[in-house]
Amino acid sequence: MAEDLTPAGPGSSQLLGPADVRQLAEELGVRPTKKLGQNFVHDTNTVRRIVAAAELRPDDVALEVGPGLGSLTLALLPACRAVVAVEIDPVLAERLPRTARERAPELADRLRVVPADAMRVSAERIGAPEPTSLVANLPYNVAVPVVLHLLAELPTLRHGLVMVQAEVADRLAAPPGSRTYGVPSAKAAWYADVRRAGPVPRSVFWPVPNVDSGLVALTRREPPSSVNRDAVFAVVDAAFAQRRKTLRAALAGWAGSAVRAEAVLRAAGVDPSTRGEQLGIGDFARIAEVAATL
Repeated sequence: MAEDLTPAGPGSSQLLGPADVRQLAEELGVRPTKKLGQNFVHDTNTVRRIVAAAELRPDDVALEVGPGLGSLTLALLPACRAVVAVEIDPVLAERLPRTARERAPELADRLRVVPADAMRVSAERIGAPEPTSLVANLPYNVAVPVVLHLLAELPTLRHGLVMVQAEVADRLAAPPGSRTYGVPSAKAAWYADVRRAGPVPRSVFWPVPNVDSGLVALTRREPPSSVNRDAVFAVVDAAFAQRRKTLRAALAGWAGSAVRAEAVLRAAGVDPSTRGEQLGIGDFARIAEVAATL
C-alpha cells in the first residue's frame, strides 16, 4: 500500500493514494467504464480540497453520488455527521463499507451506502438522515440530470459542491446572455445560486480523462415563483429547442401559435423578438404564469 500522510487518531481517516486505488481496483477486478462515466480520483490533496471547499458543518449529512472506490468518501467522513453514498455498481457498493471500516474504523458507522441509480433514486429510498449537502465527483455523462433530479427530489439539500466536466461546469453556472447559457443553467437556477468554484487537473483521475474538470458550488434558494415548476421548465425547453429563433417563433408550438406566443410574451413584459438565452429563470416563470391566465 502507498503511504498516506493523513494523521492517525480519533476521528481521522486514512485516505487512498494512487497505488491504493489501483490495488483496490485490481482486488475487485474493476476497470473504470465509459458506460458509467467512471474516472476515479486518486489524489489525496484534491479530495481534501473538495471537502474544504464544500464548507461542511459538523451537523451536515453529505450525499455522495458515485463514490467508486471511496477516495472522496474517506475524506468526507471526518467532516460531517453522516455520509450517504449512492452507488449504481453493485461490486463497488458492496466493498465501500469495508473500505471505511479498514481506513476509518472510528467513523465507519457514519457511512450508509444506497445501491441505486442516482438519476432515479427517491427521497424515500435514500431515507434518514436526510442529506443536507451534495458533495460528489459526478459521472461525466449524467452530471446535469443527476444534479437536477437530486435538487428536485431532496429539498433538504441546502448546498453542494460537485466535480464535473469543465464544459458542464460552465453550462451549469452560466448567467443569462452568456455563450454557454442554456437549459441546464436556467433549470439549475430555479433551485439554487450556482457558481464555478475552480478547475481540477486531469492528472488527479484514474484513468486520466480526455477532458478538463471543474468544481461547481450550489446554494439552495427559494424558487423565483410559486408557479408550477414543470410548467416553467416546459417554457425553458421550448425556448432553447431552437436557439436561433426569436421567442415568438420558438414558443409557437408551446403556446399553440405564434400569435398566442407573442400575446403571452407581451403580457409578461418580454420582447417577442428576444431569444431565449437573454432571459433569466424569473422571466421564464413569468411567461408560464401569464400563459396560465390567458
